[in-house]
Amino acid sequence: MARARANGYISDMSMHQSPFGRRLSSSNRRRFRRIPVRTLVPNVITLLALCAGLTAIRMAFENRYVLALAAIVFAAILDGIDGRLARLLKGTSRFGAELDSLADFVNFGVAPALILYFWGLHDLKSAGWIAAMVFAICAGLRLARFNVMAEEPERPAWANNFFVGMPAPAGAITVLLPIYAVFLGLPRSPFVTWLTLFYTLGIASLMVSRLPVFSGKRIGTRVPPEMVGPLIVVVVLFFALLIAYPWVLLTAGTLAYLVSLPFGWLSYRDYERRSREGRAEPAPAAASPPAAVAGIVRSTDSEDRPSRLN
Repeated sequence: MARARANGYISDMSMHQSPFGRRLSSSNRRRFRRIPVRTLVPNVITLLALCAGLTAIRMAFENRYVLALAAIVFAAILDGIDGRLARLLKGTSRFGAELDSLADFVNFGVAPALILYFWGLHDLKSAGWIAAMVFAICAGLRLARFNVMAEEPERPAWANNFFVGMPAPAGAITVLLPIYAVFLGLPRSPFVTWLTLFYTLGIASLMVSRLPVFSGKRIGTRVPPEMVGPLIVVVVLFFALLIAYPWVLLTAGTLAYLVSLPFGWLSYRDYERRSREGRAEPAPAAASPPAAVAGIVRSTDSEDRPSRLN
């Protein structure tokens, strides 16, 4: 009997002890929840984009700038896919958002800055390095502000159509314009190098500015059936032109994007004006009550009250 009790006590102790000798109750055991595959797919795409950004840094260090720029463009394309795919699969998570921000800082802040420095800014010594650092720092500040503003519940719904400042992927593609121009045949000279320095600082300032920039996040969420075929043709044509004429397409796209920035600001001001008008319209109606209501109030305050109220 005593041996049975001892065996039962030992077996009970073995069930509630960890391999290190500490007792663990069933309520204290940590239970791991299985993660759905739909939340893993966007994170894998984000990690692929991060690999592309790190590869771009290596290619720039080896003076292989064509591959470095291709890696940045590839990272920008993946960055545009992962967020939409996460929303489509309903696989958004806080972990994915933080991972995306860290990847964007490397891909669109550090990598373009180092590419520009290895390509030409190093000729200006410390001045070129300062410009590269400023761009990377502004990209980090831009991403930090984006994360904070995404949690603001007081923003109107129409404000989600705009970014505050130039987004980091667009800043990375735009700041590399001097390299596109040189690949198109623009001769390199000290003047071009100094122009690249000031251009880099200008794009960095746009990233941390308060300039409203059209986001385009809500474009393409629903496609009419009759537009599926033409849309596929346009996408295939875009990638074919990007492969066949990369520098022409990147230069034209960058210039068109810079020209479109004032139109985004004008559209934002128009939304603000209509929002103020919408808030101001109900005010006069609330200030002057309807005639029927006013008559009831006056009759209540007059001396001709019913006898049951006297």
